[in-house]
Amino acid sequence: MKIRLLKLHPNAVIPAYQSAGAAGFDLCCVESLEIPPLGRALVSTGLALALEEGYELQIRPRSGLALKHGITVLNTPGTVDSDYRGEIKVILINLGAESFSIQAGDRIAQGVVSRLSIAELCEVESLDETARGAGGFGSTGKS
Repeated sequence: MKIRLLKLHPNAVIPAYQSAGAAGFDLCCVESLEIPPLGRALVSTGLALALEEGYELQIRPRSGLALKHGITVLNTPGTVDSDYRGEIKVILINLGAESFSIQAGDRIAQGVVSRLSIAELCEVESLDETARGAGGFGSTGKS
């Protein structure tokens, strides 16, 4: 699959997979900024893209930033729909105890292309019974 990319900023970095087995490609920022502890920022990549219909781009955190600095993508995974043509921006949050500086060109997130399944939603009068039933958060795996 080919994804058409448009550089909206001269410093935009064309995303790249960092290894042969990588599921995601790195997204880089085009601006320098600082995110204070518990602060968040909308970070520009300087890129727009065109996905084929039936696909989405998921924006996910980079594990190293999360582990070492507490930096993650706030709405994980962020979704870029196939009909969106605006700039790809990433909502980052600093869950760490220290301010975090980002420099233009830094890798800030990763993008994973996923095929969509479009479901037909049908309203019904009732649902079938299961062993779990309405058991929600934390209801499975208890002894």
